[in-house]
Amino acid sequence: MISPDIENVNVTSFAPMPSPEALHSKLPLTDLASETVMKGREALRNIIDRQDKRLFVVVGPCSIHDPVAGLDYARRLKALQAEVADTMLLVMRVYFEKPRTTTGWKGYINDPDMDDSFRVNVGMEKARQFLLDVCELGLPTATEALDPISPQYLGDLIAWTAIGARTTESQTHREMSSGLSTPVGFKNGTDGDISIAINAILSSAHPHSFLGINAQGNVSIVRTRGNAYGHVVLRGGDGRPNYDSVSIAIAEQALAKAKLPANLVVDCSHANSYKKPELQPLVMADVIHQIVQGNKSLVGVMIESNIVGGNQKIPADLSQLKYGCSVTDGCIDWDTTEQMLRDAHKQLLGRP
Repeated sequence: MISPDIENVNVTSFAPMPSPEALHSKLPLTDLASETVMKGREALRNIIDRQDKRLFVVVGPCSIHDPVAGLDYARRLKALQAEVADTMLLVMRVYFEKPRTTTGWKGYINDPDMDDSFRVNVGMEKARQFLLDVCELGLPTATEALDPISPQYLGDLIAWTAIGARTTESQTHREMSSGLSTPVGFKNGTDGDISIAINAILSSAHPHSFLGINAQGNVSIVRTRGNAYGHVVLRGGDGRPNYDSVSIAIAEQALAKAKLPANLVVDCSHANSYKKPELQPLVMADVIHQIVQGNKSLVGVMIESNIVGGNQKIPADLSQLKYGCSVTDGCIDWDTTEQMLRDAHKQLLGRP
């Protein structure tokens, strides 16, 4: 008698994936890229430790879908960094994975061709090439860690990592964060609850053991030492912002109660701008005002920015895509970005 299928009943296939080691060998970390990553991480740690009084700014497209436009943006940001280096560390937002509530484009790694072909092996290689190109410009990068396997392929090219509002409460992501080589920003929940981010910081600071893969792609028990550079990212929640001075004070008190340092990053997008990208400059201005007035807990901000403002739907004919315009969340345009950062620079020059 033939037994009924028990395993993988809803799995249609298994496609081979190159190991992290194989991809690193094909696209090796160059000396210049390595220097960019190491200096970026060191600067971020120094800002968090208050050894560097600058503000770090994670700024860039909501997601990368066109590497040509992405590198165009990176070159502009690198040039602007030279102008504002005395007061700010600019870190390019390079997001390849997009969490979805239901369905939708899942990002450049999952679907690089934007046609539901899901050539993940191709997407991972293209993502690594893009990160290499940006780092070789001398510009540090930031990303969201969504898939727990991706850091083995890309982690050597990342200076700062975010854990999103939907995954901050996930044990898998807290364990993964404990082993990441970068400072990690945990966002408050989509309902605005900051306690889940604080619990994530506490959890990820401790050693963990969990299943993962090694450089050869073998399933392994990953043992970590804990990450001492977890911090809170305030992104608003439940339709309300939380970047105002009262919300900042409440967050500081919650961190103090948990015996954690008061390190706060404000996401100028999402609920803090009511999902209206054009309001991001107002959020940024408020944060800068608080810093100039003496706030010591605000160490960074996040901005969703692209060459062209707004966003666009993915057309059936990809040749109709508007150059430099987001296909996920709406962004501010480059001119607005320049103005925001230059205005902040002028004000921060006079900070206490």
